[in-house]
Amino acid sequence: MTIIPLDQSFTCWDELLALILASFASMNGRIDPPSSALALTAASLAEKARAEIGHVAVDGEKLIGCLFLRPEADCLYVGKLAVLPGLQGKGLGKQLLAIAEQTAERLGLPALRLETRIELTDNHPVFAAWGFLRTAEKAHPGFARTTFVEMRKSLAPRIQAA
Repeated sequence: MTIIPLDQSFTCWDELLALILASFASMNGRIDPPSSALALTAASLAEKARAEIGHVAVDGEKLIGCLFLRPEADCLYVGKLAVLPGLQGKGLGKQLLAIAEQTAERLGLPALRLETRIELTDNHPVFAAWGFLRTAEKAHPGFARTTFVEMRKSLAPRIQAA
């Protein structure tokens, strides 16, 4: 298994879309509003990769995971962290988050931030075990109730040798 950055040489947008949709399929009917993944297209993913920092995990020729990163003022936002359903729970998500940490460090950002749906209570302790703390409960536009949880992970500054 290899994790590679998305760049202009990447052309498997349909396969990447299928990976994300398969990874997020268990949310269908469980979360409201529906996942933004359902609105993605191969073309919008290609645009997302140009606007953000994307990585894919590859096993041989097969895409097995991905994540997209977006620098913000005080953190690196982690979005569309996706692992094929049959491989979830085997450490690939944690490996992808290690890439996010390395990217944040390279960009001089002190934290990672992610959002997870309030209904996906099985995800909350996984992210907590990975060092994320719940920092806010928020609602999508048009919703009076909490629809998602924001979580952050502070990254320890690296001490430079003199």
